[in-house]
Amino acid sequence: MTMDMTQKPETPAAPTALDPEELAEITDQVVTALKTVHDPEIPVDIYELGLIYKVDVSDDRDLVVDMTLTAPGCPVAGEMPKWVETALMAVPGVRSVTVNMVFDPPWDPSRMSDEARLATNMF
Repeated sequence: MTMDMTQKPETPAAPTALDPEELAEITDQVVTALKTVHDPEIPVDIYELGLIYKVDVSDDRDLVVDMTLTAPGCPVAGEMPKWVETALMAVPGVRSVTVNMVFDPPWDPSRMSDEARLATNMF
């Protein structure tokens, strides 16, 4: 099942071992964990920056994350996926985390939350 990080979690098309309450709880915990990871060049966490495109959660609580960077040449490009993996492995019950770096679609400031826009004076 996929957690679209721009909307509420979608309803799974097929039966799942995770009931809606469990999915809501893990979604909240995943978002909280993602908010602990910051881009060192921007004073905003990666979730509010809109760098997380999606998170797939298996019935066994394996997570697969698609994320991007503000720019392909970001100096922490090699480190940030490990930071995301470490943060998400701290979520209770998560069995494994795979982080995929994607650049399509490319990130742009429209993906930022209002909170991030305020913190970076980009209104």
